[in-house]
Amino acid sequence: MSRRNAEGASGVSTAAVFGEVLKHFREAAGLTQEGLAARIPCDRSHVARVEAGTRVPQDTFAKTCDELLGTGGVLARLWGRIDWYPQVEHPDWFRRRAEMDEVAVALREYQERVVPGLLQTETYARALFSRLVSGEELEERVRARLSRQQRLWADNGPFYAVVLDESCLRNIVGSPTVMQDQCAHLLSVGRRSNVRIQVAPADRLGLMRPSGSMSLIRLPDGHEWVYSESLDRGHFNDDPAVCARHSQTYDLLRADALSAPESAALISDVMERYEHHGQARTQRGDLDQEQPQRRQRRQLHRNRPRFPRRRPRPRQQEP
Repeated sequence: MSRRNAEGASGVSTAAVFGEVLKHFREAAGLTQEGLAARIPCDRSHVARVEAGTRVPQDTFAKTCDELLGTGGVLARLWGRIDWYPQVEHPDWFRRRAEMDEVAVALREYQERVVPGLLQTETYARALFSRLVSGEELEERVRARLSRQQRLWADNGPFYAVVLDESCLRNIVGSPTVMQDQCAHLLSVGRRSNVRIQVAPADRLGLMRPSGSMSLIRLPDGHEWVYSESLDRGHFNDDPAVCARHSQTYDLLRADALSAPESAALISDVMERYEHHGQARTQRGDLDQEQPQRRQRRQLHRNRPRFPRRRPRPRQQEP
């Protein structure tokens, strides 16, 4: 399913062109990638990837850069006219859900084990899909996953409430670095006016959790659907009694879960743990490199040619 931004206007540029324009204004302002990243704020690698055309920025990124670089709104206007995801194809079994996301006015979601697709970073989605596919199919799936997010970040995006089981944060996908970036993304998007992210903590007894991940979708005509997934199939149900039952379960769970600020604090704590874990791995890697060097030095010391040392003869005592 192909998607076009800017009220149906056809794509007139590419991610690489956006990156070149951003680089032009950044250099004109006398800023390095690291300097711009510190002001946004974000990681320097994010700026580098946007400039290289390998990462799709959010509209808030473009607007912030406009303000920092004094572009007069050029980047935001360009962002709205770029076809970020041309010729994206969703799997047949998922296409119906993707079409609903395009027009939904409200989405309520409960997710366990993995972060929901609407909130995944590019690196998280790639690490997740790389367990199943590779090559061009992997890239196509990542593009399709990210394409669904664009409407959520638009100014008129639907209301999106999500309750994450704590396992979504603890289950490592890819690496601690990928998880650290994913947690930072959750904190960023959770500050948007149309998004609410809450966490159902693992140690809270009495939480009425659904039997599996599910989505409650409300369309413009008021029609509501319950959506869930099995291994390779999507399941839809619009029976009013079923929708009412799952809606009540979800509302109770959301009321008893951590509040949005409490959830943000927990996500921040998990993100710091991943950061420390990554630093510890780096230090262990340095130590692993140092140990062979020490052994090599000891070995060289042992293998050096040995020369007899002249020792002073003991002085004889005079009679």
